Amino acid sequence: MIYATAENLIRHVTLRQMQIFEAVVRLGGYTRAAEELHLTQPTISMQIKKLNEAIGHPLLEQVGRRVHPTVAGAEVYAAAQDILERMVALGEVTTELGTVVKGPLRIAVITTAKYFMPHLLGAFIAQYPEVQPILKVTNRSRVLERLKSNEDDLLIMGQVPEELDVVAQHFVDNELVVVANVNHPLTKCSDITLQQLHEERFLVREAGSGTRQAIHRLFLEQGLTINPYMELGSSEAIKQAVMAGLGISVLSRHNLRLELEHKQIAVLDVKGFPLFYRWYAVHLEGKKLSLVSRTFLDFLLQQGKDMLQQPLVERKPEKVKAGKCQ
Repeated sequence: MIYATAENLIRHVTLRQMQIFEAVVRLGGYTRAAEELHLTQPTISMQIKKLNEAIGHPLLEQVGRRVHPTVAGAEVYAAAQDILERMVALGEVTTELGTVVKGPLRIAVITTAKYFMPHLLGAFIAQYPEVQPILKVTNRSRVLERLKSNEDDLLIMGQVPEELDVVAQHFVDNELVVVANVNHPLTKCSDITLQQLHEERFLVREAGSGTRQAIHRLFLEQGLTINPYMELGSSEAIKQAVMAGLGISVLSRHNLRLELEHKQIAVLDVKGFPLFYRWYAVHLEGKKLSLVSRTFLDFLLQQGKDMLQQPLVERKPEKVKAGKCQ
């Protein structure tokens, strides 16, 4: 077996092979790596085989359904990450030499932020049309995984992880309100107590949701607990259930702009509400932000709050002359 030397690696290992290997290890398999890189699975397998031959050691092993790096593979994975990060940095430097804000912008947000982040991205792209936004919406646990592996330029979340060394900058408040169907009896009441809410059918997000944790803490302070009537997997599902009269819930006001303007949902007057939390733009400590991500961060800090406080403008479709349907 021919073991790797510096000269041998330079001759036989390509950047593409390192990129493929990094993706296979990070994603845990050939299929997902092929999908991400837009390659066929045989191409992935062939390049991994060539990389194994160049290194001179087996780099991957199958454990259950996932592929894991061997001891040698872990070393190659670390090297691949370092090389690819340096290539990204090089590309960003050469882009910045032209002082034009352009290129990819990778943003990951927790599901609750999906209601306002597209509006902010749309306004940003209107100012910088050569930016290519890539928005990933997922749950908090997956966002934290992406943060740890440095997959994105910026992450948007409401609770900053204490276990990681990160830079977190507050750009807008997250106002939580109690909502109900517009015909709910409590819409006629003021100074509603948590005890009264406790007697209502409460709709909640899944365990681990930041909103659910906040409400749980508030009720505990009053010696109360929430007995969920229904547990739903998204804020949109909860919103629809509230409007259908299935119960009451707590949602971010940012998620209700359209429904409140069209009086499709009601905010209840509850003691202790609204609750004010914060939305943060987060990245790992020491991460070098690209020109695009720095510009977007400045945009969030300087314009984000004002933009989200503006009322939505309903666009009426233009009238067109009727014609035959094809």
